[in-house]
Amino acid sequence: MKKILSKINQDKLISTIIRKSDITGYREDLSPKSEFIQVSARKFEELIKVESHKHLKLDRETDRTQETWIIIQGAVKAKIFDLDDQLLLEEDLYSGDCIVLFRGGHSLEVLEKNTIMYEVKNGPYFGKLNDKTNI
Repeated sequence: MKKILSKINQDKLISTIIRKSDITGYREDLSPKSEFIQVSARKFEELIKVESHKHLKLDRETDRTQETWIIIQGAVKAKIFDLDDQLLLEEDLYSGDCIVLFRGGHSLEVLEKNTIMYEVKNGPYFGKLNDKTNI
């Protein structure tokens, strides 16, 4: 797993990237427990059963949207920007890769036709005008 830290505040995690080949254990947590979006990669080498359950209602407060991309097929280029909007990293992501975007900025460029990915964000979503700005 690759952790991308801010250059201007090295205590701030900007993003994590995991490749399918990095998933070697039962659970790889991509998110620190303090982040709004929680992402884990799971590898089940044995047949297991997760007991039926539901999550309790809890009041939670967020002050930013965090995002996860899971590449199903094809390839994309992610550009990751620091807290001051300066480019930190460009990374090509392929089928089976996952990136979690905690803070800073980002852009996406599709590199292959017929690319398929999941995009997951915490909500609620208040629309483009209220939720994001170009850098």
